[in-house]
This record gives sequence, structure tokens and C-alpha cells, in this order.
Amino acid sequence: MKSAVIVFPGSNCDRDMAVALEQVTGEAPAMVWHRETELPEGLGLIAVPGGFSYGDYLRCGAIGGNSPIMREVTAAAERGVPVLGVCNGFQILTEVGLLPGALLRNAGIRFVCRDVPLTVASSQTAFTSRYDADEEIVIPVAHHDGNYFADDDTLDRLEGEGRVAFRYAEDVNGSARAIAGIVNEAGNVLGMMPHPERMVEPAHGGTDGRKLFEGLVEAIA
Repeated sequence: MKSAVIVFPGSNCDRDMAVALEQVTGEAPAMVWHRETELPEGLGLIAVPGGFSYGDYLRCGAIGGNSPIMREVTAAAERGVPVLGVCNGFQILTEVGLLPGALLRNAGIRFVCRDVPLTVASSQTAFTSRYDADEEIVIPVAHHDGNYFADDDTLDRLEGEGRVAFRYAEDVNGSARAIAGIVNEAGNVLGMMPHPERMVEPAHGGTDGRKLFEGLVEAIA
């Protein structure tokens, strides 16, 4: 399966994502610089990795969302190509309107960097199909602006449509309704603050993130 990782100035999880994708797909992803205006043909998956695009100046993900390549990522997502946005990638996906809501400063006004327990809120998405509903997994977080916010109508719609993919099993950053990850209405775009690419092999201390990639590859195939 052909995949691509979008790289911004300030990305620092792009190689982690590339290693995870190569391990699961058997093929190294294309590393696409943010100033490119075209994506490789035949992509089965696009990943927008974590980091600090443009140093998180202005607002996290705001400048990255205006990079030329994101117009192509948005168009691909609208055609049904799966898109995974992790951490800063989640922030960027909300900035370009592929996902609702916004990521605000953590409630504790502190950078949080540790393994956290998550609950799989839905196993009915391409990204979560290898998990069981309500399964508890452990995935690392590393963010300062991961406090998910949306108005009550949006939150009710996300829950009612089964679009909450992951929840924090403990208070991590103050996110509304403990939301850690959501999918779009079509189900082909996932944004999440925790880093599944950092839990794909035993040397990481666990492999709970690997099933996300395996399930996604299986669904695409």
C-alpha cells in the first residue's frame, strides 16, 4: 500500500510515523514537503504527523493548515482517501475544516508527555476495527494544546453518530467529554492527540498502537 507523510518545518514525529507505516505496510512512505502542490498518485493513506509546525506560532496548526500541500490533502480526503492526523496533525485537520472543533491549551497550562490509558469508544471505524469497543489501551501523549473543544451540539452529534474514536480514561488535558480522537462524517479521516506510532513494537514498551495501523491497512486492502 502506498502512503505519504506530510512534512512541515517543525515536524518532529514524521520519521516515527514513517517507520510505523513501513513496518505495517512493507513499503516506505513518500515524505511530502509542505510546499509541494501535488501528492504522489495512487495513495492509500496520508498521514499528517505530530510536532510543532511553524513553531506553533499564531495558533497551533493554523499556519500549517495554509501550506500548499494541505489543499491537496483536503481534496484527497474529500475523494475518500484515508487521512490520519496525530497531535499537531489533528490540530491541522481542524484548521482546514476536515474535522470539527478545536484544540485549546491544556487545562493545566502545562505540557503533558507520558503514556496515558485510552478507551476505544468505537470499533466501527477503519482506524479502530482491530480493537474491541471499550477496550483500554495505552498510548503516549506529548502536547501543550490538546484540550479538545466543540460546542454542545457538535459534541452531541459526534457521540450520536459514533464518531468519537478514543477517549482518555483519566483526565489528561481537560478535553470535552474526555475526547482523545474523532473521525469525520465519512469515516475516512481520524484526528487524535495520542501518538499510536510510538507504540508499534515491544521496544517502545508496548504495541497498542500497532493495531490501529494494521486495521487501517486491512480496511484499505
